[in-house]
Amino acid sequence: MKKLLLIPALLSATLTLATEYNYELSPMVGYNFAEGNLGIKNNGHLLGALEMQFNSKKSKISPEISLLLSPSVDYKSGNDARFTRGAFNGVYTFDKRSSMIPFAKLGVGIERINHENTQNQNGFFADAGAGVKVPFTDKLSMKVEALYMAKIAKHNSIADSNLVTMLGLTYAFGERAEEKKPLQEDTVTEEVVVVVVDGDDDNDGVLNSQDSCLETRVGVKVDALGCPAVLDSDSDGVSDSYDRCPNTPQDDKVDSVGCTINLDIDNDGVLNDKDICPNTIPGEAVNSDGCAKIVTLHITFKSASAGIEADSAPAINDYANFLTTYTNYSAKIVGYTDNTGSKKLNKKLSQDRADQVRALLIDRGVNPNQVTALGLGSANPIADNATVEGRAKNRRIEAELTRN
Repeated sequence: MKKLLLIPALLSATLTLATEYNYELSPMVGYNFAEGNLGIKNNGHLLGALEMQFNSKKSKISPEISLLLSPSVDYKSGNDARFTRGAFNGVYTFDKRSSMIPFAKLGVGIERINHENTQNQNGFFADAGAGVKVPFTDKLSMKVEALYMAKIAKHNSIADSNLVTMLGLTYAFGERAEEKKPLQEDTVTEEVVVVVVDGDDDNDGVLNSQDSCLETRVGVKVDALGCPAVLDSDSDGVSDSYDRCPNTPQDDKVDSVGCTINLDIDNDGVLNDKDICPNTIPGEAVNSDGCAKIVTLHITFKSASAGIEADSAPAINDYANFLTTYTNYSAKIVGYTDNTGSKKLNKKLSQDRADQVRALLIDRGVNPNQVTALGLGSANPIADNATVEGRAKNRRIEAELTRN
């Protein structure tokens, strides 16, 4: 005998009850899939259902009463019948997932058939089901459910199986379900002390809630309201009566008389306000303007040629800008090579390269009288010509700077 055995899978979720109202009423419509041995035409039929659920936060399982009615069921024999089922279930509602609320149920019921036959008779059944509710509003949801029923069969030793799928609406009403706490003989009232943490952002000793001057400089004496105790117009920590520089910019560090302390960013011994070359390499000898006397220009040439590679343009542009800005300076462009090849050829190549750099500086606006060119070939090496790295360092262009 062909049997239909369907067991719905329970949905996994967390263990918090989602429903807030005491009651839920769900009118449903659906279709009953019956196993083939029950003699039902097409092995299925339409049905309607009404479910009533009772919620309480005192328990995670809500009782439910269901009524399922199939008003017209056709048998293969040509007769018809009416099926009436009543069920009592425990419903477990899971946490809301995305826009859906899953649930699972388990229970028992009874089926009454107005026209029994030898294959399908009245009896008790066990059921298990699962589904989801999709809320439209706080009280109204769409409900989709699948319910498996196994009825104790009188005509054989195996249960008769039915699977019902239903769609409907759920309306929640009544008071909101609230958790009930057990009564206690003695009620203890606890006093909750709230500690308010109040900071002191400017570290002047006055809390923010009482500070009328929240950005007082560190070290400035303040009054009870967190404001300077003596008049300090530029808020540099030096009172106006002693301040020789009364309009110091807000972020400047000042000395004891309120004047900006000059800095030397490149540590070349020349303060920033007098340093026209503020990015000198540490350790280089500089003049009183903070500029190095000899600078290596990072210029690359094509192999065995005076042709300058495109990546050398920034170095040439920067040096041209300096000479056009500070016309009281002159520069001698000196070219060097490594010791590969003859001294005569190296000296000519170094002169050609120095001349090419000078010409590019003049093209960028430098006065021709400010710049000269000299090629010294392989003289004055700064690294070992016996290594590839050393020879690369010796092939260089230096600029000797002179203040007129």
